[in-house]
Amino acid sequence: MKTITRLIGIALLTLFADTTFAKESPMNVEGATTVDTAKTHELFNQEVAFVDARKDSDWDAGRIPGAIHLDVKKALNENALAAEVKKDEPVVFYCNGHSCMRSSKASAMAVG
Repeated sequence: MKTITRLIGIALLTLFADTTFAKESPMNVEGATTVDTAKTHELFNQEVAFVDARKDSDWDAGRIPGAIHLDVKKALNENALAAEVKKDEPVVFYCNGHSCMRSSKASAMAVG
C-alpha cells in the first residue's frame, strides 16, 4: 500500500504466542519500525490504532481491546486500512508473536 508511508510500528507481541512454528517473523520491515512491548504499551495508551492481522479463529479467541481486525490474507488492503486509519496516523500491526509472519506481511503491504 504505497500511500500508507507513515507506519509507526510492528508489534511482534508475545500474546497468544505459539513457539512451535519453525519460522520467525523478520524483526525489520523496510519503511516500518519494530517496537518492543514497552513501546507497544505506550502506543496503546496513546490510543494509536492496533490492527490485528490474524485469521478469524484467532481473532475470535481473543484480541487487544479496541483492535481493528483486518486478516492479512483476506481483508487487508489499501482501502480497508484507509477506512480505519488516516494516511498520516501511526498504526501498530500485531499477530501471534515472534513466530507469526502476519504482522510483518501486513506492515510490508502497508508501506510497499
